Parts: sequence; structure tokens; C-alpha cells
Amino acid sequence: MVTRVAEPTTIRQVQRHGNVTRPDPGTGIKLHFKDSKGKLLKTIEANEGDDILSLAHEHDIDLEGACEGSVACSTCHVVLSPEHYDLLPEPSDDENDMLDMAFGLTDTSRLGCQVHVTREMDEMTATLPSATRNMFVDGKKPTHH
Repeated sequence: MVTRVAEPTTIRQVQRHGNVTRPDPGTGIKLHFKDSKGKLLKTIEANEGDDILSLAHEHDIDLEGACEGSVACSTCHVVLSPEHYDLLPEPSDDENDMLDMAFGLTDTSRLGCQVHVTREMDEMTATLPSATRNMFVDGKKPTHH
């Protein structure tokens, strides 16, 4: 007899199906997205547990995410402010392997799909690099689900 244990539902799974309730204005965790030249692209409000890649897609911020968050590319690479970078757990070996391929890697680079928002990240800035390295041969660029 084989017993299967259901996997817990993650924030990412819920977001992909569009069932996430956004915070009321002024109550969420504020995140700022900037381009590679430092120009503010958008300020958004997030829930605790949201990831940067999904938030960018939801708010029409041009953060690619070619592998759709499976840690198989570096196209959701973002550069974080040092004070917020230090709040995060260390990147996994898989994330570090993908970051090694990222364009414009810095000491505070992370994959947006691996950065999950916490209350301590309020007012965090995520800067998009000037380019990405998309390893897909067909030029695929995923869209928000």
C-alpha cells in the first residue's frame, strides 16, 4: 500500500491561480523597483511571503523570469540594497549556480523568484540589471499567469 502525502500549498502556487488578496493601500510592505540607471519604475505594496518575480509580473515590471521561478535561469536577477540583502537567508547552491550566469552580478544580487517578502523588507529597493542572459533558444519570454 502506498500512501501519498499532499504537498502544502505555497504562496507561489496560489499566485499562479490568481487567488491572492492584495493589501489595502497603505497597509502592505512597500517595495521599490528601479531600472539599471536608478530611475524609479514603480512602487508597489506586497504581502508577507510574496516573491519578487511574481510581484514584478503582477505589476507589469519587466523582470523576465524565463524558467518561471524554477531556479533554472538567471533572468529574474535583481540587485538589492545592502541593508535588505543582509536580512535574507543565504542563497541555496542552486540559486548561486544560476547567479554565476547572471549579467551584472554584484555582492547583493539575488534571483527574484527566491526572495520572499518579509515585514523587515518594507521600503526595499530591487534594481533590475541592464541586461539578462536568457538561455532559451526560442527567445521565450513568459507572461504572468
